[in-house]
Amino acid sequence: MSINSLQASKQDTLSEHVFEQIKEDIITGVIPQGQKIGEADLAKSYHISRGPLREALQKLESIHLVDRRPHSGSRVITLDSTMMRDVYQMREAMEGFATRLACIAMSQADIDNLYRLLEKHESSIKRSEGQRYFQKEGDLDFHYYIFSKCQNQWLIDYLNNKLYQVLRMCRHRTSQMPFRVEPALHDHYAIVDAVNNRDPELAEILMRRHISGAWKMVENLLNQEENKE
Repeated sequence: MSINSLQASKQDTLSEHVFEQIKEDIITGVIPQGQKIGEADLAKSYHISRGPLREALQKLESIHLVDRRPHSGSRVITLDSTMMRDVYQMREAMEGFATRLACIAMSQADIDNLYRLLEKHESSIKRSEGQRYFQKEGDLDFHYYIFSKCQNQWLIDYLNNKLYQVLRMCRHRTSQMPFRVEPALHDHYAIVDAVNNRDPELAEILMRRHISGAWKMVENLLNQEENKE
């Protein structure tokens, strides 16, 4: 491998690493919503040069966590009530249908893995004394696991590349509502039971109700916050 190829590979690795770091910091609120992206400050904070950082920021823009506008630079997205409503509406429609398809497509081994995943989630909730239900990314995420098994690549790609990280950002908020934790886990078990019974219509209905219920709670919270201001 040439020196130039080694340097390019090293830069790609650095870019991917800082992309993952900044992504999680945005989703969990370490980097606040609406914050302006200053490349010099970020490069210093994450101990990286401008080149790999710019590549990371381009990836963050492509998954809609960073918004770049002419003449005003880049900012972390702000989850206002309109954006969150739109995201939850998209979730309800697309994840509901993905669940219907997954109900037909999933193997019994997939379903058994899903039950085991929920058992791990239940243990995690108990360790938090019922205060939070925040799921890790990818196959450790109940919603991701289901839509990734729907066997419709267009639907998977759209949910994964366009919505998933914004969804995680929204859900990070609801995961810390104690009154939402147990109902969410109960809903998840009911959805898997419907999938296990190979009832695609019920599985879709339950997923849509689950997401719609989450939005109603978020909407109430947003209204309360607006009334306090």
